[in-house]
Amino acid sequence: MIYCTKCGASLPDDAKFCAKCGTATASSSAGPPAASSTTSSVARSGPTVAPAGAQELKCPACGAPIKPVFGEMVITCDYCGGSVTLGGAGWKEIQKHTMLPLRVADQAAALKVVHDYMDQGFLHRHEFEESKVSEAKLSYVPFWVLPVSASTTYQYQAVATSVGATVGTIAAAELLGGALGGRRGGGFMVMPIMAGPVVNPNRSETISGQYEYPVIAVKSMATYQPKDYQFGLTDRSLFDRKSIPDGTPVLNGDLGEDAGRFAANAFVQQLQSEAAHKKHSMVSKLETKVDISEGELLHVPVWYFQLEHKGQKTIILIDGHAGRVIRTVS
Repeated sequence: MIYCTKCGASLPDDAKFCAKCGTATASSSAGPPAASSTTSSVARSGPTVAPAGAQELKCPACGAPIKPVFGEMVITCDYCGGSVTLGGAGWKEIQKHTMLPLRVADQAAALKVVHDYMDQGFLHRHEFEESKVSEAKLSYVPFWVLPVSASTTYQYQAVATSVGATVGTIAAAELLGGALGGRRGGGFMVMPIMAGPVVNPNRSETISGQYEYPVIAVKSMATYQPKDYQFGLTDRSLFDRKSIPDGTPVLNGDLGEDAGRFAANAFVQQLQSEAAHKKHSMVSKLETKVDISEGELLHVPVWYFQLEHKGQKTIILIDGHAGRVIRTVS
């Protein structure tokens, strides 16, 4: 799966143009996006440890055997927690591999987060109590976390009216109506005129954004990709397999580092566009420049809950570190 660099829509790998907005993809004859709009970081992986087609390789950290499964592009060593990623040049060691500590270790505590989230508001009261938890599991999920700086310049039309003139016109109309009709509702109605011409109809503005954007590195979990969620990165530490509770799965990834940067670029452009449209109406000529710095692979403890309520299934992901809802999918 690839993502449109303009609107962020998900597209088939062989798509030449975005089906939603018509923008050419990097695989089309139009070529990749201009360098002026996106600057990617240099590769931060170590030297090549095995060719791309290797059936088995050694962990660069401890030397233990690693056997890639078809489709995997991010693998964590079962023995020491070292990690490798597959790129165009082959398998390379990931230089910066971090993790968040598990603080919501008890399933009941995680369900309490779900309960408080579902029962918000009068209309949803007791929704959790009326639901059945059909699946619950904890696993460490890999994310590519990429520092992104974005600057969006756009034009918008500002239609303004003079408040004083409008109020004055209404007051004058009231007086005139009273004088001609003897009193309000006296058979003669004057409609107030909304005064105020269009003021500077074409304006330009720039908005900036700083993100530590997480891109989920498991394609089968792309449905649960956070949109504007930020992990508590100040608490992260270097990945340590020994600190993970026994029996808790540590997922490998099948979305490579380059694809992660490409996705982060698309998602951030979408967030910037939404911010501009939220601030002003009649937005046009929107252009976003994105700079992606050196990122990292982050494993996050994630609680996965599937609930059934009146025949409808809902998936809720809980950040096992912060105790917050990452994403819900119905």
